Amino acid sequence: MSAGRESSQFALLAQRRFAPFFVVQFLGAFNNNVFKNALIVLVTYQAARFAADGTAFAGMESGVMVNLAAGLFILPFFLFSATAGQIADKYEKARLIRLIKAFEVGVMALAAAGFQSGNLGLLLGSLFLSGLQSTFFGPVKYSILPQTLKDTELVGGNALVETGTFVAILAGTITGGFLASLSTAGPTVAAVGVVTISALGLAASGLIPRVPAADPRLAIDWNPLREAWRNYRSIRGNRTVFLSILGISWFWLYGALFLSQLPEYAKTVLAGGESIVTALLAIFSIGVALGSLACERLSGHKVEIGLVPFGSIGLTLFGVDLYFASGALPGGELGAAWTLFSGGAYLRVVADLLLMGVFGGFYIVPLYALIQTRTDRSRISRVVACNNILNALFMVIGAAVAIALIKLGFSVTGILLAAALMNAVVALYIYTLVPEFLMRFMIWLLIHSIYRLEKSGLERIPEEGAAVLVCNHVSYVDALVISAACRRPIRWVMDHRIFATPLLSFFFRTVRAIPIAPAREDPTALGQAYERIAQALANGELVGIFPEGRLTSDGEMGQFRPGVRLVLDRTPVPVVPMALSGLWASIFTRNRDKFARLFPRIRLAVGEPLEPVAALPERLHDIVLAMRGDWK
Repeated sequence: MSAGRESSQFALLAQRRFAPFFVVQFLGAFNNNVFKNALIVLVTYQAARFAADGTAFAGMESGVMVNLAAGLFILPFFLFSATAGQIADKYEKARLIRLIKAFEVGVMALAAAGFQSGNLGLLLGSLFLSGLQSTFFGPVKYSILPQTLKDTELVGGNALVETGTFVAILAGTITGGFLASLSTAGPTVAAVGVVTISALGLAASGLIPRVPAADPRLAIDWNPLREAWRNYRSIRGNRTVFLSILGISWFWLYGALFLSQLPEYAKTVLAGGESIVTALLAIFSIGVALGSLACERLSGHKVEIGLVPFGSIGLTLFGVDLYFASGALPGGELGAAWTLFSGGAYLRVVADLLLMGVFGGFYIVPLYALIQTRTDRSRISRVVACNNILNALFMVIGAAVAIALIKLGFSVTGILLAAALMNAVVALYIYTLVPEFLMRFMIWLLIHSIYRLEKSGLERIPEEGAAVLVCNHVSYVDALVISAACRRPIRWVMDHRIFATPLLSFFFRTVRAIPIAPAREDPTALGQAYERIAQALANGELVGIFPEGRLTSDGEMGQFRPGVRLVLDRTPVPVVPMALSGLWASIFTRNRDKFARLFPRIRLAVGEPLEPVAALPERLHDIVLAMRGDWK
């Protein structure tokens, strides 16, 4: 698949392969939250209406009822996610979505009957069924994207889905509360509303084009516990995917722990009412939406996991600052929601909440995209199902942690501070286990803080299969710059002395670079390097070579050595010439004049691939020199 011309993520909203699915998932999340919040508000404020409904739930305290409702919605994720993942992999996804949406219409019809009759048992049963419907939709929701989007569109597609989900949750929560508050007409309006929204979702699902089954020969194991355990063991074998799932689950734990404190925070810290709670939730949700949408631009249309450490740093920094900002608030009651924007310490609270959401978007979107790209496509739905189980488990743990902290005497701001500090500890632990995250963060910082990188011809680098990349060698960070621009991992062949450079050696070891030594220094190491190169190419990987064999000492290109021919004679693969320009003026060169510029503009140009028989050192030299031109 070629990268082609990269367009904005918003262009997907005008394309049938994405737009109907986006509408369906948005309406689904919106309707779930309309139903849940309408039920919670009615139970909380119109308890008398359900006091004699003839069910076992009659007369139950509203606080207990609210927690029971939350538990009933999340319970199906534990019970049926493993089965849902198998079904999503086995069957054609567009038809499956239509069946799930038809089931949603039936569930909402039951809910409407419960609203009208005041039957709490029927409403709680509908809530359980609504959670069941979400359980079966979840694996389809994330596994359909890799089948319908190009690799260059995955980050943008996930960003739109995450944005839509958070906006739908916010809008649904507000709408549900509003409908339920309409005095005596509230239950009727809520009943009509949930059925209408589900019917619209079903209609939109009819426009989703056919999406082939990922694994039609899959034999479904109907034992959910056995299948869940099998999935868990499977993802444990893919370390990066497993730890990405743990990272996502931690985000939902952190979010559940944090957002569950907002009502109490609004009441006791801000001295505000219900409208303040809604405003705080809206600010955080808008931040997540903005951060998610910004991921595509910041990542350069590729899965940039370097944004994940960046996101976790922001979540901690602004979480800690929210604690200190809360201590600086003036006393007195806060009026309407708009007074949050009146200035001073209140604006600082708003900024902290907004930026926590933004950095949360930076954190979560690349992790979902990484799971989709690092998982075999025939198993993505099952992996997503396992992710959903762990997400639900972590959210339950988050609720338990919040209760424990309250029992220990923590104030609401103390709980928020503890959550921010725990986030830092967990993030450091994950990045220690998977140094690839930190490595990509270092590269991302390098490209976005020191250089201004221009790219051309990147679509000529093959998306799949083996190839040799050759480039001129200007600076110590050439490999980092090229790796930052390329969507695929590259196995770099480099001088053993540069490989051992302090600080940079962390990057080279993480990307499994291949150190090479001249024959006169260590013929054994040279032979081992060629063996590793051949093995990497046999495995279908990209191998990067700097044929000059050394850094330039004057900015000019040296002769290309015959080593690349030895590689190709043993393993014939396409050769992609590349040229770096502008790096001679940077601080990472052997430039003795030291006229390094601040934020220099640099360029990476990629030429047309050559067949292995045509990739002679002299010809490659001329091609790279022509692409570089006079700009060193």
